[in-house]
Amino acid sequence: MTQPATDQSENPIGPPPTEQPVRAPDPAANTASAAEDALRRLIAIMAKLRDPETGCPWDVEQTFATIAPYTIEEAYEVADACASGDLPALKDELGDLLLQVVFHARIAEELGAFAFADVANAISAKMIRRHPHVFSDAPRSNGHGQWEAIKAEERREKPIDPSALAGVALALPGLMRAEKLQKRAARTGFDWPDAEGARAKIVEEMDEIATAGDAAAREEEMGDLLFSVVNYARKLGVDPEVALRAGNAKFERRFRMMEGMAGDAFSGLSLEEKEALWQRAKQG
Repeated sequence: MTQPATDQSENPIGPPPTEQPVRAPDPAANTASAAEDALRRLIAIMAKLRDPETGCPWDVEQTFATIAPYTIEEAYEVADACASGDLPALKDELGDLLLQVVFHARIAEELGAFAFADVANAISAKMIRRHPHVFSDAPRSNGHGQWEAIKAEERREKPIDPSALAGVALALPGLMRAEKLQKRAARTGFDWPDAEGARAKIVEEMDEIATAGDAAAREEEMGDLLFSVVNYARKLGVDPEVALRAGNAKFERRFRMMEGMAGDAFSGLSLEEKEALWQRAKQG
């Protein structure tokens, strides 16, 4: 357990910074010392926000569970900024995500469990341990294989759940979690030998949906179908989450084009008229 990271008497928060336009990084302003100062300030701000007497009531009442959805949301916003190539937005979203880490660590520190320094030290130790080809004298030719072997050994050392599927977070999006479960299973040899087996499974699951007797059965079979689609995508080397995001973006782009072509009359058009607009939108 580390000592609390801040001393409020030293006023580590300081005055609010002046908003500056985004510019190329200044090497002199991005030294390790500057990063430490900036992080120390953020930790102090969170401590002040969580102060039961003088802090923000909303921040004070939060728990791990209540802020977890915000953590997930911020991670997705980072992904959106990456996808759009918007570097100023990426800087802001990474800050929002970092705040979530500091928030969780502060709650844990108040509970006497761990503090931010413990979090940073733990991930540093993990990165060094999993990269013996960088930080030790292991051969560099099989870095990824060493990484996977070390991760597998770490899982085996955890007595609670020795399964190959242990540690795949329940809160992951369904497509992403399905892919991770399948990859874990594949490492044990439980996998289709090629993509054709996964493709045939999709056809089988579609037939089972068609013959399902009630809503509960249809839901179960639909889950099996989606799982099979993820498996097929994995065998083809396609990231299903990335593919679906691209499909969503394509649909949104074309639908907005339809709305733009029809104007205020869009909602009142017949299905045939909307289909004609859709075909025009597909042409670009």
